[in-house]
Amino acid sequence: MSAASPSDDFSSPSPTAATAPVPATLAPHQTPAAQAAGALILSRIAFGLVALVALAALLMAIALWQKVGGMKEQLARQSADAIAQSMEARTLARQASDTVREASARVALVETRVAEVALQRSQLEELIQSLSRSRDENLVVDIESAVRLALQQAQVTGSVEPLLAALKAGDVRIARAAQPRLTPLQRSMQRDADRLRSTASTDSAEALQKLDELMRGVDDLPTLNAVAVRGTGTNAWQPEPIPADAPWWRRVLLTVRGEARSLVRVGRIQSPEAILLAPEQSYFLRENLKLKLLNARLSLLSRQMETTRGELSQVTASLNRYFDPASRRTQAAATQLQQLQALVKTSEPVRIDDTLAALATAAAGR
Repeated sequence: MSAASPSDDFSSPSPTAATAPVPATLAPHQTPAAQAAGALILSRIAFGLVALVALAALLMAIALWQKVGGMKEQLARQSADAIAQSMEARTLARQASDTVREASARVALVETRVAEVALQRSQLEELIQSLSRSRDENLVVDIESAVRLALQQAQVTGSVEPLLAALKAGDVRIARAAQPRLTPLQRSMQRDADRLRSTASTDSAEALQKLDELMRGVDDLPTLNAVAVRGTGTNAWQPEPIPADAPWWRRVLLTVRGEARSLVRVGRIQSPEAILLAPEQSYFLRENLKLKLLNARLSLLSRQMETTRGELSQVTASLNRYFDPASRRTQAAATQLQQLQALVKTSEPVRIDDTLAALATAAAGR
C-alpha cells in the first residue's frame, strides 16, 4: 500500500495527474527517499481516484437500484392491474357467456312459442275456413230449398211472384254473407229474376177470364137445329110482311107464298148429327161443353199446357159441329177460343235453369 508500481501509475491516470506537470526524466540527483515519497503521493492519488470511482459507482448502483426498485414497483402495480383487469375481463366474459346462454335459451323459447303460435294460427285459419264453408253450405241449402218451394208454387198457381220473392231474398242473403265463392250464384239469380220480370204478364189471368166468359155464354149459343132463330135475331122462315097499301091480289099472292115456304124448307146439311140433335140432348151438349171448359181452366191453373190445348181443341170442334156458325155469339165464342189457344201456345212453364245449375255448383263446393 505504501509503494505503487509504475504500471498502476500508467494504467489508471487521473485528470489531476494528466494535468500535473510530469517531468520528462528523473533527475539523476534524486534519492530513493524522494522517490518513495513521490511514489506514496502517486499511490495516494490513485487510491483517491479509485475511491472516487468506487463512490461514483456506488452512487450509480444506488441510483440504478432505486430505479430498478421503482420499475419493480411499477411492474408490480401493472401486473396487479393486469391481474385485476384479467379477473374483471374473466368475470365479464363469464357474465357475457351466461347472458349469451340465457339469450340463446330465450331465443329457443321464443322460437318454440312462435312455432306454437304459427301452428295455432294455421289451425285457427282452417277452423275459420271450415266454419265459413259450413256456413256457406247451410246458406246454399237454405236458398235452394226456398227457391225450389217457390218454383213449385209458381208452377201450381201460375204466378211468378213467390219465385221472384224467393230469388230476391236469396240475393239479399248472399250480399250479406259477402262470400266471393257465391258471386256466380248471385249473378245467376239476378239474371233469372230479370228474365221472369220481363216475361211475366197477365196471360193466365186473361185466359181464365176468357174461359169464364165462355162458360157463361154457352147457354146462349144457338144450335144448328134451332132454325127458327138465326144469328140476325129474326126468323128467316117467317112470311114476308104484307104492305097495308098493297092491292088485294098481291096480298093473296104473298099469303100463299108464305104458306108454301113454311111447308117446304130446302137447305144443305153439313152435320147430320147436329140437325138430328134432340132438344133434351142440347142441354147435355151444353153441360158437356161447360165441363170441357172447366177442365181447360183447371189444366191452365195447374200449368198443364198440353191438356189445356187438347180441351180447347175439343171445345172448338164441338162449337163448329153443333152450333150455328152464322150466329154472332157463336162467332164471338170462336174468336175467344182462338185467342185462348194463342195465349196457351205463348205461355211457357216457369224455368230457372241458371239458378239451379249455380246452386248445384255451389253445393258441390266448386
